[in-house]
Amino acid sequence: MVQSLNFSSLASIGKIVRSPSLLIPHLSVPDIRYINFMALKAAGIRAVVFDKDNTITAPYVEQVHPTFAKSWESCKDTFGQDRLLIVSNSAGTPDDVGHKKAATVEAALGIPVLRHTLKKPAGGDALSSYFGCPSHCIAVVGDRAFTDIVYGNLNGMLTVHVTKIVTEEGDNKIAALIRKLEYPLVNWLRQRGLSPPHHPAFEKHNPQDFVLES
Repeated sequence: MVQSLNFSSLASIGKIVRSPSLLIPHLSVPDIRYINFMALKAAGIRAVVFDKDNTITAPYVEQVHPTFAKSWESCKDTFGQDRLLIVSNSAGTPDDVGHKKAATVEAALGIPVLRHTLKKPAGGDALSSYFGCPSHCIAVVGDRAFTDIVYGNLNGMLTVHVTKIVTEEGDNKIAALIRKLEYPLVNWLRQRGLSPPHHPAFEKHNPQDFVLES
């Protein structure tokens, strides 16, 4: 499946220039195995949104990557399958003709794929209505700062950045190129003292409370 140009990402550049903290995640972990899902739930997170490619699967692959299988099942057990959602910039978008890819991913991963017309980082305001809870009760997990992290931060969600991708094999070439620019940019902003937007979970917890040891 060929992805069309992400105009939503281009349109968000002005917001990022004005508020570069939108690029800073609340948590950074190598991959989803390091996320303490039980601690997130105990802190008030009621739903989790995942990017798909290079977050829980290899690019354009439907099945969860074998390395993450145990953590993926733990997440589903913790929150329940109806409180998890895939928001992809490929499956479930207008690029996915007839949403056939979305249906295949749903069958493979066991959770819904959002059908949406606006690609990340746009459209995140719809998630509160989708889950029936305030946006600060939703966590977003993904590998891309300009899409996944900005998507969550724009709407007051808790953002989790996975920094070790599954593979570049088969990845979208433009996405792979931008990712290589994002990581040093986020680190540079942190070194200059920028913090992520306020989130109530961190009024009583520090980031390490939500990170598992390797």
